[in-house]
Amino acid sequence: MEELAIRVEHVSKEYRLGAIGGATLKGEIQSKIAKLFHKEDPNLMIGETAHGKNERFLALNDLSFDIGKGETVGIIGRNGAGKSTILKLICRVTSPTKGNIYLNGRITSMLEVGTGFHPELTGRENVYLNGAILGMSKAEIEKKFDEIVEFSEVGQFIDTPVKRYSSGMKVKLAFAVASHLDSEIMIMDEVLAVGDVAFQNKCIDRMKKVAEEEGRTILYVSHNMQTVKNLCNRCIVLSHGQVAYAGDTEEAIAVYMQDENLDNTTFFDTSGAKRHPKCNQRHLLQNLHMYESEKNSVAYGETFPFRITWKSENDTERVLMKMIINGIDASPVGVMFGGELKQKEGLNSAEFRFDTSYLVPAKYTVDVILYDQDKSGNIMFYDRATALRFTVEHGDKSLKLKHWFKDWGNAVLPCIEKIDGDDKNV
Repeated sequence: MEELAIRVEHVSKEYRLGAIGGATLKGEIQSKIAKLFHKEDPNLMIGETAHGKNERFLALNDLSFDIGKGETVGIIGRNGAGKSTILKLICRVTSPTKGNIYLNGRITSMLEVGTGFHPELTGRENVYLNGAILGMSKAEIEKKFDEIVEFSEVGQFIDTPVKRYSSGMKVKLAFAVASHLDSEIMIMDEVLAVGDVAFQNKCIDRMKKVAEEEGRTILYVSHNMQTVKNLCNRCIVLSHGQVAYAGDTEEAIAVYMQDENLDNTTFFDTSGAKRHPKCNQRHLLQNLHMYESEKNSVAYGETFPFRITWKSENDTERVLMKMIINGIDASPVGVMFGGELKQKEGLNSAEFRFDTSYLVPAKYTVDVILYDQDKSGNIMFYDRATALRFTVEHGDKSLKLKHWFKDWGNAVLPCIEKIDGDDKNV
């Protein structure tokens, strides 16, 4: 049986809404008397509503999952799903209302940028302070101090008070300290959102290294699906304090990004969708129909026909069409051009054929754009809508290229063709 690092058993966390008590004894007595005589609370701000003392909010509801030793697990979900709450429980910042959490190993965590940093102390002093808070001895900190400073990229400012650091500098130093601890479990909550792109990639490489080479367990929370896909072996999707899905990272992201209006259908009505303010809507997409399909999935290498319908206010303007292909995590994969559309005033339709040969098996969304472009490159946007969700499934045909999902997006491109001829010196 796999050795466990974290076990969460039937955990619930409940909070009381509203203020627990008054600011002063006088204010508490006034509020009690007002409530007794069914009058307005004199201590409330204008427009403020008092929550009843017995009103409760269940942030986590009977949550259970296991994480094995050495796993890198992502926790994703919408705001308010309970991600930060479960991390705080695991880190023992707060305790569960019900249930139990079992840990096997020391924990280091970054729940907020610069947690434990004192603004008046220098970066050097805060390294020692933060390391001590996270469980390092002075000897351990001194041994790794130079490595921590080098990784943080703030060596020039290490003897400057942290209050003069930017938020990016704080997160660099805080991550450097946390990632160099000799702990078995690392917990990261949106800590890379502040850093620049180069440092984010550096942090991801560091977390991969400690997971693969040192066997550490990593729990990573982020709304950046690309970093989740690059880093995590598997994912847990939270929804309303419960596990909505636990398993493969790609499938977890698909569950997280799921749109009930786009799944399991071949007819996509866009007539009532909210439009981007840059679109003037003189030519408005009405719907997209995969008219030969019973489901919105197709085997790899096959093609499927579809029809778009749009409404035009006039027939004097030129209308061009293009489609932006996105991964299920909203990362752009590529663009396909449909050229100029023949149209008249009123309802119009055009048919196209989509070739899946250059897409790997995965789930996709498609944005259809109606526009025009002048000779100077200026673009007039008429309409843009997410008009299609489809799945490319594994079929009988083999991929045109060997492909590694986590590192290279979802486009499978043909090899460069070599032109035969005599080699010439240039």
